[in-house]
Amino acid sequence: MPRTLVIVIILFPLWVHLARVLLPRVPKAGVLALGSLAGLFLLTSAAFQPLTGSRASAQHLAEACLVAYLGLAVVHWGLLRRWAQRGGWRTLASFLFPILVLVLVKYLPLAGLFMSRAGFKGGAGTDLLLGISYMAFRLSYLTLEVRNGTVPPPGIVAYLAFAFFLPTLSVGPINTYANHCTPGEGRSGAFGHALRVLLGAVKYLFLAVLVNQLTYTGLFLDGHPHAWVDLPIAMASYYVYLYLNFSGYCDMAIGTAGLVGIRCAENFDNPFAARNVKEFWNRWHITLSTYMRDVVFSPLSKWLVRRVGATRANHATAACIMVVFLIVGVWHGVGWNFLLFGLAHGLAVVANHYYTLFLKKRLGRERFLAYGKNPLVRWIAVGSTFAYISASLFLFANDIPSMRSIFALLR
Repeated sequence: MPRTLVIVIILFPLWVHLARVLLPRVPKAGVLALGSLAGLFLLTSAAFQPLTGSRASAQHLAEACLVAYLGLAVVHWGLLRRWAQRGGWRTLASFLFPILVLVLVKYLPLAGLFMSRAGFKGGAGTDLLLGISYMAFRLSYLTLEVRNGTVPPPGIVAYLAFAFFLPTLSVGPINTYANHCTPGEGRSGAFGHALRVLLGAVKYLFLAVLVNQLTYTGLFLDGHPHAWVDLPIAMASYYVYLYLNFSGYCDMAIGTAGLVGIRCAENFDNPFAARNVKEFWNRWHITLSTYMRDVVFSPLSKWLVRRVGATRANHATAACIMVVFLIVGVWHGVGWNFLLFGLAHGLAVVANHYYTLFLKKRLGRERFLAYGKNPLVRWIAVGSTFAYISASLFLFANDIPSMRSIFALLR
């Protein structure tokens, strides 16, 4: 089992339960915060060791990164406590601070420059702050929760337990603080949560590894020419692999969170059954879709409709959809391929938006509902959506040089 999973799904819940027995006076938030920060240090050290060539050097770098990460988190906590409920530019500053940190670390070469100046053997600057993409969205959304009165401003220990919660730190889901504070045992109890972890491990460690043999890395890296039919096989296989890999990790994260009494939002709902790309995003990476809807699409569309008028509301909606998906694309990674991935999905959702308006106008309410219930229409829609998602993920999986290499192997 990979070291990451040992730390996250075995050592972390074991620490929480032992600490609750051996250190009964330590509040639960303190136990979660200590365990998460210790786990983050171990994960960061393991990530840096191949770059430094030395365990001691990796640990020193991990210590420095952990201190910096903690410092940034404490700054945001201070802004949150002081300004989140004040409104105006103060709330905006508290909201934007985690996003600004994400942009500086992930999209500007400052972190990578630091690593090269320090003499490290390559590696991404984003490794310096593990999970910063998910944390930035989680903490910025916390500002809105506090502003709206959904939750009270958390104390520093509760804040750190939420911000660095180890099971969801690196891959999500993007949980809300309100959800995090809701008891997570549920009806299924410990057995159900453990079964969820086991199911996720099977998907992540076994099924995903099998399917990966037919994806781009497994199929096209043998150096031999390939028939064009191999490309759609790799596209479909990568879609299935990504689902098994991503949803499998989320299953383990949600199950582990449940074992320590934390409720996590679901992140997947059978995306292969989606009838269009819009529905796909309601079933895939659901917490990201919810964040983008609440934080970007809804306020932006309301503002734009007020500016252009109700008669152009449909066009304003289409423009907001494109903005949302361009952000989704660049959030996933640095490179033109991620921007193109967001563009492809934005265009598909806009096309669905206008097609739905056309059908409602052309068919009327009753015939439109009957059209949607037609089994043949449904299967055609599901099949075409699966094909489009598979093809679009070619942009997600490969940077521009990799795309050129794959096309060069096709005969």
